[in-house]
Amino acid sequence: GGTVGDIEALPFIEALRQFREEQRERTAVVHVVKIDYLYPSDEAKTKPIQHSVTTLRSYGLQPDVLVVRCKRPLEDSEREKLAMFTGVALERIIAAADSESLYAIPEEMEKAGFAEAMLSYFKLRARHEPNGAAARWHLMREKERKAVGVVRVGLVGKYVLNPDAYLSVVEAIKHAAIHYKMKVEIVAIDAEERGLEKHLSEIDALIVPGGFGGRGTEGKITAVRYARENGLPFLGICLGLQMAVVEFARNAGLKGANSIEFDEASRHPVVTFIPGQEAIRRKGGTMRLGSYRTELKPGSLALSLYKEYRPEEVVDGSITERHRHRYEVNPEYHARLQEAGLVLSGMLPEQDLVEFIELPKSVHPYFIATQAHPEFRSRPEAAHPLFAGLVRAAKGRKT
Repeated sequence: GGTVGDIEALPFIEALRQFREEQRERTAVVHVVKIDYLYPSDEAKTKPIQHSVTTLRSYGLQPDVLVVRCKRPLEDSEREKLAMFTGVALERIIAAADSESLYAIPEEMEKAGFAEAMLSYFKLRARHEPNGAAARWHLMREKERKAVGVVRVGLVGKYVLNPDAYLSVVEAIKHAAIHYKMKVEIVAIDAEERGLEKHLSEIDALIVPGGFGGRGTEGKITAVRYARENGLPFLGICLGLQMAVVEFARNAGLKGANSIEFDEASRHPVVTFIPGQEAIRRKGGTMRLGSYRTELKPGSLALSLYKEYRPEEVVDGSITERHRHRYEVNPEYHARLQEAGLVLSGMLPEQDLVEFIELPKSVHPYFIATQAHPEFRSRPEAAHPLFAGLVRAAKGRKT
């Protein structure tokens, strides 16, 4: 990056210098910089880049390639000036212009000559045929370019003022929208806001994502209830599943139902500690982390989604997802929840833990939640089944 003056980066730059000394023939130094524009004339100035390269040289590294972030294509005079005062070959000064989409950047860097610059530096020949990954990426970009129509997806959380807090979830929604050649508008809804129902009436689908602590949980429960009662397509993730269970339990007559995380004196602790951790007080390193295989119920919405979008991952009716949580649906309430109509559609068989819940299609068009974090495994060219199903349901509701 272009922040070589930061003292925090010095150990890493020194490590790179030493590595380059050991692997000189196999190493290229690519320096990402930004060109500045004077206000109000909008004249481009290369002086900050020159200083950045000079500073990098003082640490013992000479850039072989410059990637210049810019808001418009570089002019020949600007490239020539940079080549003269940085010592970087003219053909290895690559413009990285502002892009309308994050996912357009690989193609735009290719057009700008980045791959050619790297290949020429290492004296390698280019492949003339794009490989499978490149072909899938190009197909995804075609879908993104041809997107028509907009779905509005509400995201109910307590960290919505920080735009990066739910970044993986937001990108997973975008991947699903691209799959269906749709544009998506993310509607951030503060779980602590009073009267949040007014926002819920203006969206096409709802996601309740993960989180910790009791703040905002009653708002999330209100949102889940609205989705359940109004047929609004719903996806719950981690805490979102737990709040859906609490809401369903309360509606089924278990007054005061709650998670032990928020109310240790709850009459109906439908969500409780991971079995065996009831006495743990020091929480470090005790979460359920990593990948776990889940058995999906035959005929369930969950199983049909995975079979449709990722059939290669379904093995004997089971799939694998990543986890990061501390609380589980209380096994003592499994039977009562099912009797009331909740489908426990995915289970961790070894410990009888709930991984997926849903409502039957005869009751709700799309109501599903998982204890896992499916957003971690969503990709631009391979939307995750749960998000793809949500966007499809939202599209159907809208039309």
